Amino acid sequence: MKLISQTALLVLVVAIFFLLLTASLFSRSPLVIAGQVLAVLLAIWARRSFGATQFSIHAAPAGGGVISAGPYRFIRHPMYAAALLLIWASILGHVSPLHVAIGVLVTAVILIRITAEETLLQTSYPDYQNYAGKTKRVIPFVF
Repeated sequence: MKLISQTALLVLVVAIFFLLLTASLFSRSPLVIAGQVLAVLLAIWARRSFGATQFSIHAAPAGGGVISAGPYRFIRHPMYAAALLLIWASILGHVSPLHVAIGVLVTAVILIRITAEETLLQTSYPDYQNYAGKTKRVIPFVF
């Protein structure tokens, strides 16, 4: 699980730096900017929903139970949703086959991490299954 977590984080960071270094992270498009601002706000809102000792960049339950406040009321993985929104907004601002491939890779890696993390959460928190039945994974009311 730790290897999956570290690999997913590395892929995400490398993708963001690649887009930044190739001048493809930012765009003048108001839609891209709005998507990126929304992604940052969602990440901040999700982070603020954690207690001081609960947050970890690695998928490891830190105690305290299932978080269902803030954006976690609507989706189970708002931090991943924010990362995907940031990446895909950037890619849509600079569409190319390479950028789309990067987006697909990042999406696949994050979905693998979500799957592994949910398995861990189900074994760590008996009430996680109930929570998962009430919320979507990444996109509110959809997926």
